[in-house]
Amino acid sequence: QMCMRDRRGNYPATVDGKGRVKIPTTFKSHLEVTFGHDFYVTSLDGKSVRVYPFSVWREIEEKLATLPSMNKSKRKLLDRVNYWGQAVQMDAQGRILVPSLLRDSAGMQGEVAVIGYLNYLDVWNMDRFGSHLDDNPLTDDDMQALSDLGI
Repeated sequence: QMCMRDRRGNYPATVDGKGRVKIPTTFKSHLEVTFGHDFYVTSLDGKSVRVYPFSVWREIEEKLATLPSMNKSKRKLLDRVNYWGQAVQMDAQGRILVPSLLRDSAGMQGEVAVIGYLNYLDVWNMDRFGSHLDDNPLTDDDMQALSDLGI
């Protein structure tokens, strides 16, 4: 299981003219050593890009396979991750191609924010991520829920 605990924070990167995002060095060496060069690039909503090591993505698929085929949540998730998704390889320079449909939808051009989570990377258009934070403020209820967890 991929652990990004030592690789927390926002690492700005750039998307080149061919739609490839260069994975920041902070993540690249860990990903290469732990998982190799195969990734699944997808999204849940078309607003940002999720980059899963392919082995991690296969574990998710195996868990989904145990659910009944008519499970609504499973269908909704698979509809989205298949629509936006594509298996890709990281090249020698540490670049990953974002599928063109998702590239357009998520505004993958110029400077982007690459954020490490526990088992995937999230890539956001820098301006859009600022708006996302503004649109989803930490509320008093959020702060209380975090406090209840001792955070």
